[in-house]
Amino acid sequence: MMNNSVQKIRQRLLLLLGRAFMAVLFVILTIFLATLGFLLSSSRSPFQSSITESLTGYYLGQDGWDGVEKVFDLDYRLRQSPVVLLNSEQRVLLDRRTGSTLSPGEMYEMGRGDVSIDIVVDGERVGVLVIPSLPIYVRLRLADGILSPIGLISLILALFATVVGILLMRRFVDPLADVIYAARSVADGKLDTRIQTEGPQDLRSLSESFNEMAASLERSDRERRDMLADVAHELRTPLSVIRGRLEGILDGIYPENGSQVSLALEHTYVLERLIDDLRLLTLAEARQLQFDKRLMEVNDVIERVMAVFSAEAQEKNISLSFSEKGENLRVYVDPQRFEQVMSNLVGNALRYIHDGGRVWVTARETTEGVSITVNDNGAGIPNADLHFIFDRFWRKDKSRSRSSGGTGLGLAISKQLIEAQGGSIEARNYPEGGLQVEILFPSSDLTV
Repeated sequence: MMNNSVQKIRQRLLLLLGRAFMAVLFVILTIFLATLGFLLSSSRSPFQSSITESLTGYYLGQDGWDGVEKVFDLDYRLRQSPVVLLNSEQRVLLDRRTGSTLSPGEMYEMGRGDVSIDIVVDGERVGVLVIPSLPIYVRLRLADGILSPIGLISLILALFATVVGILLMRRFVDPLADVIYAARSVADGKLDTRIQTEGPQDLRSLSESFNEMAASLERSDRERRDMLADVAHELRTPLSVIRGRLEGILDGIYPENGSQVSLALEHTYVLERLIDDLRLLTLAEARQLQFDKRLMEVNDVIERVMAVFSAEAQEKNISLSFSEKGENLRVYVDPQRFEQVMSNLVGNALRYIHDGGRVWVTARETTEGVSITVNDNGAGIPNADLHFIFDRFWRKDKSRSRSSGGTGLGLAISKQLIEAQGGSIEARNYPEGGLQVEILFPSSDLTV
């Protein structure tokens, strides 16, 4: 099926190129025939300009027409010209026509179709050049002499162009046919379609760009499916708990108030937070989230975040500190969104570190800009998973247990909020264990 489709596309492209090539040949043939027709129908010698110039020069040089036949005998272009040269009284000086019976000195009667050209020297007519109507065999001989070399060269060039055209058509048509077929396959939903990169550089670039586009579409489609599955999974747990508790209350298994209602309400909050996070992430990815950007003191925001999480850190016996503070660190961002990102990072570090661990935050100015890091001395993340920690619903705990809380969207939201404001965020492991997440705002973003 694929071979048949590609073959049909190739045939259409070859037909299109063949039509264009035939149009060019038709134009060339038309010009050739028009030139031939002009030469056959014209009554003028193609060398009339050369004849009159030579005759004028001869008259001036010799001060008369004596020996004028030398002009025609010495010039190979004029040797075969069937013309008649008359004096100012229209008497024959020289008759170059084949089979003519006129003698020098006789009057010349102008015939139908003859063309006369006055030869003027110093404003005075000293002679008349008569170009008789040429017989058809003479015209054919002249046309043959002029057009034969042109025709031969044109034929050779046409054959060469035909061979080159066929080679070029095959060189260009095959890759184009593959691209067209692959584009139709992608449009039909076959996102795993790829094409070979072959042909000229431009076509190879086209093929590579198409493959990149198809891979991006396939990746986006896979992420969309994964997201739908993740959303369904995340919604199922709180909805199942709420439904179970409400059905238990209706069946009289649980009392209508008390811990069961509180548990159902708690999962309602979880469900609400998940929906809010999904909405925020969607707006951030679509770059439709509005930011109230201003010059902000980094240290002030970080200290507020540390104060919020200090009680949780003490409860888990975790050391939480703002260990390194640069002076006068200011960045041009939305303070509320930046505080939200810092809360996500600090809360994530506290969530996945064992009791008795350590979490510390640093903020300093570097040659690249302002760097803010959130560090811990926990178990870290496997290197193979570092690339995925900013994906939606990714958790270090592969079982997706909710015992530690969280929606699995915090890091994904943080990445979108930082990048949307011109910054970057990156995660790396310490060699001795632990994870570091760094936010960097380039120097160009430090002022309004």
